[in-house]
Amino acid sequence: MKEIQMVDLHGQYLKIRTEVDEAIQRVIDSTAFIKGKEVFLFQDELSAYTGAGHTIACGNGTDALQVAMMALEIKPGDEVITTPFTFISTIEVIKLLGMKPLLVDVEKGSFNMDPLLLRDVITERTKAIVPVHLFGQCAHMEPIMELAAEHGLFVIEDNAQAIGADYLFSDGSTRKAGTIGNVGTTSFFPSKNLGAYGDGGALFTNDQGLAEKISALVNHGMKQRYYYDYVGINSRLDTLQAAILRVKLKQLPAYHLARQQAALFYDEAFSGIAGLNIPERSPYSTHVFHQYTIRVPREARDPLKEWLAGKKIPSMVYYPVPLHLQHAYADLGYGAGDFPVAEKLSQEVLSLPMHTELDAEQLSYIAAEVRAFFKL
Repeated sequence: MKEIQMVDLHGQYLKIRTEVDEAIQRVIDSTAFIKGKEVFLFQDELSAYTGAGHTIACGNGTDALQVAMMALEIKPGDEVITTPFTFISTIEVIKLLGMKPLLVDVEKGSFNMDPLLLRDVITERTKAIVPVHLFGQCAHMEPIMELAAEHGLFVIEDNAQAIGADYLFSDGSTRKAGTIGNVGTTSFFPSKNLGAYGDGGALFTNDQGLAEKISALVNHGMKQRYYYDYVGINSRLDTLQAAILRVKLKQLPAYHLARQQAALFYDEAFSGIAGLNIPERSPYSTHVFHQYTIRVPREARDPLKEWLAGKKIPSMVYYPVPLHLQHAYADLGYGAGDFPVAEKLSQEVLSLPMHTELDAEQLSYIAAEVRAFFKL
């Protein structure tokens, strides 16, 4: 049996090696390493895939969040609402720009923002909501968008983990994650479902004026070379990464299918294990399984992780400490007990290997060892 990895990027590369190598060589031959034509082609192709009116590539997913807030002119002292159960970037950029993060708890099943809790958090200083599409499925965007419209708030989707997921509206229409709010952001970190071979990110919007502003902001605030309309940053997706991402974008539907099939295998294997909760599928979103995250009783989580490690099966805890309990954010004034669902999840969640190259032998072995831990 092949060595089991959380993400098998080398195995994935071997299947597309010829196309990737040709793409890299094409860029080297052109020597257009910054703002080469591959970047613009990739933006157009990603827009076609997601249905976004405009896609603007940038240096990474964290920059994408920062630029979104800059473009919407959210000011220091303004409040931005997000969740405590996410990667640090979501709250980090809010603090770096001098804004005040406000947090709302998550749903225990979806791990995403609980829209029922939003109304009580909004104040006169609130300017935006940042729902996170965690682990591969959408937050409940329809009620979030309705509440945002009622209060005149911007919505910035943190879509670093769910690119390609479909959100189902109550009228039966669908839209891709990241294309529903005022701005959507994503990351092309190598382990993502659509991952580069280095850092990368992008922003989505259906507003042409906003798209033009974002395009300038990621390139030092320039619309015309050496004429600066805004105070911007340097955050450009390099041409090599764009060329690689063009190859991988064509594979993305197949990648999602492979992840979904692996998830179904896990689901069936873990049925009947008392205390083990498989990932919930929300009725309003498809799931593209950036992670396959189970929940087990807190007293069993770390022993299960150690058991699997002893069997050479990697696993990860995303995330062991919710953001409101992190030392760097103590000044927000939150404490233990303020977000009980996020705190409970941080003690119960465990992500199992999930990637496009998992084979039947590996999946069977992982499932058997999880069942063995529970003595089944």
